[in-house]
Amino acid sequence: MTPTRRRRLLLIGVVLAGVVVSAVLALRAFQLNLQYFFSPTQVAEGEVGDARAFRLGGMVLEDSVERAEGSLTVNFIVTDYLHSVPVSYTGVLPDLFQEGKGVVTLGRMDPSGHFVAEEVLAKHDENYMPPEVAEALEQAREREQL
Repeated sequence: MTPTRRRRLLLIGVVLAGVVVSAVLALRAFQLNLQYFFSPTQVAEGEVGDARAFRLGGMVLEDSVERAEGSLTVNFIVTDYLHSVPVSYTGVLPDLFQEGKGVVTLGRMDPSGHFVAEEVLAKHDENYMPPEVAEALEQAREREQL
């Protein structure tokens, strides 16, 4: 093998190795930032396997919002009308957050079965509902009919 050919093969090998390493790093970053959506029924059925952050969506149960006096901590219940998950959030809630309305929260389950939210998103008008929430509620209605 000539020295020129050897250098070309080495260069091709280094470029291919760089492409493979870049692809692996990109896929790893993508997986770390991936956030799954679960309904309260899916949470109750144990579909949330690990301690990664995920989105929980449903309706805020009527008369479930409790505000801790002297702090920004709010406790409420998210339901899909089959199952419910208690949620705790510390921070300022969106202006459109209301009981009986759709909500999507981002956070993690704690060992006691409470969802600790890092972010709360409320729907923005009367006609809009996040697609994931609408689908989860529809699936809950179908399961209820069976």
